[in-house]
Amino acid sequence: MTDQRININSDRHRTVSSEEKTDRETETERTTVCSECGGKLITDDEHGETVCAECGLVAEEDEIDPGPEWRAFNSSERDEKSRVGAPTTHMMHDRGLSTTIGWQDRDAYGNSLTGRQRQKMQRLRTWNERFRTRDSKERNLKQALGEIERMASALGLPKTVRETASVIYRRALAEDLLPGRSIEGVATAALYGAARQTGTPRSIDEVAAVSRIDAMEFKRTYRYIVRELNLEIEPADPVSYVGRFASELDISEEAERRARELLESAKKDDVTSGKSPVGLAAAAVYAAPRLTNEKITQSEVSEVTDISEVTIRNRYKELLEAGEQTRAAT
Repeated sequence: MTDQRININSDRHRTVSSEEKTDRETETERTTVCSECGGKLITDDEHGETVCAECGLVAEEDEIDPGPEWRAFNSSERDEKSRVGAPTTHMMHDRGLSTTIGWQDRDAYGNSLTGRQRQKMQRLRTWNERFRTRDSKERNLKQALGEIERMASALGLPKTVRETASVIYRRALAEDLLPGRSIEGVATAALYGAARQTGTPRSIDEVAAVSRIDAMEFKRTYRYIVRELNLEIEPADPVSYVGRFASELDISEEAERRARELLESAKKDDVTSGKSPVGLAAAAVYAAPRLTNEKITQSEVSEVTDISEVTIRNRYKELLEAGEQTRAAT
């Protein structure tokens, strides 16, 4: 008898559950389908309404706006009014998660602090910096990332390159590749490798000019980092230098296009293999303006590209020969 009651109750529970499920599905269908024409309901965030896409019936109004209660008309104003923190980044040793005490000696209302309050805030800044870098690895990383930021800013490299360089340096630090090598050397190698990986390369001489180490140590450290971390870095493409050189030399768009065509022809004839990509790019931006009847001198190109005039003349002849062969073949 008891078993029969249990079975009856379980059947009733199953029936109720299926009825509740059907009600929920019907309710969901009502909220997405227009009650008048059966059309699809869409949300109008600008007016805070849910309307039918077919007949225009307003199904709901005065909806809750989940966005901020303030308005901003440009990016700087949006950043000032936003009350959330910046996204995490590899360019800071703590990924931007710790608190930073500003250097302005003013309170929340913009009033200047008293002398005693300024002394207190200075002590707080000192202790905050000590807590942010609690061990030698964090101090090492903080110094290296600051060096990467300094060099990237001097070379005009974008944020993506700085992020990639920070990741490469973190990998080198995690795999214990720094003993016996300077922080500046590994940071310079990481930045140079990141620039080549992201397609915005800089020449070895350009990077060495803004680094705190000599070119020999830089090259030796770079080869070591690439080998130990198995970085996949393709040979630099001479075409990737043309845009920057053309902008600094202020040559026309037609001349820049001809320079790219000369380099493409040279690559097809295998003239570029084994030669410096910077030297080839310098020769291309010297040859192209002459082909378009623009005035340019070897000394101007040499000063901008940091390539000797002898190298420019030699590569210039090779590029013209490759271009003539390509035209003859077509």
